Amino acid sequence: MTDHTANASPKVALVTGAGRRLGRAIALGLAAAGWDVAVHYRHSEREAVETAESIRALGRRAALLQCDLLDEAAVRALPGRVARELGVIHCVVNNASLFEYDSATSFSPALLATHMGANVAAPLLLAQALHAITPVGSQSVVINLLDQKLYNLNPDFLSYTLSKAALHTATTMLAQALAPSVRVVGVAPGITMVSGDQTEEGFSKAHRMTPLQRSSTPQDIADAVVYAAGARALTGTTLLVDGGQHLMASPRDVMFLTEPTNNHT
Repeated sequence: MTDHTANASPKVALVTGAGRRLGRAIALGLAAAGWDVAVHYRHSEREAVETAESIRALGRRAALLQCDLLDEAAVRALPGRVARELGVIHCVVNNASLFEYDSATSFSPALLATHMGANVAAPLLLAQALHAITPVGSQSVVINLLDQKLYNLNPDFLSYTLSKAALHTATTMLAQALAPSVRVVGVAPGITMVSGDQTEEGFSKAHRMTPLQRSSTPQDIADAVVYAAGARALTGTTLLVDGGQHLMASPRDVMFLTEPTNNHT
């Protein structure tokens, strides 16, 4: 992988929500590619410790950082905490995401505000902080985890989808505003891991409902993040890593189309 900075050694990445699931895969993918990783978590301390141990087993350094992404002051303090543990950050992966169900009929301003705080405001604060600490002549990168459904809308998960749509727009605007010192890239997974009340059988069916007959795996997403982290000419764009799922229109979220019972009718 091409180093994205002129004189940065070692390379340091902050991955939010890195204790488990997709965040863990991304953190380990970056570590395998030569990055030291700050493992952010909110409640999943045990899983975060396991992720950090796995990073160290790959020969890279790791730091554990607990933070509630709805706490503005705590979010603003994260880059400094990383610097004290590992050195200056060169990459922020905004992976942590609130994902709670609502619809047009159950929508509430409070739930939307919570989604916007965790899924939009926190990533913007971290991008702002990364830009402030990136030395003149160097280049850093922000990678925002989005969702293929932004390209193939359905009415499920209304507040979540609105927050990801805002982050998608912010990816373009931040790329314009923070260049040349900070690149900003989106990565949009398809159905990648079992979610919510989804069954393993339902997940397997949904995973195959794509033109490639497989959606994205955690390793696929980690590989895309590692690529984006090192691709110096990439900014203001989104990589759709979904097996072509976004090409197939769906009236509902695919997880509901493959389950024997549907609690969100």
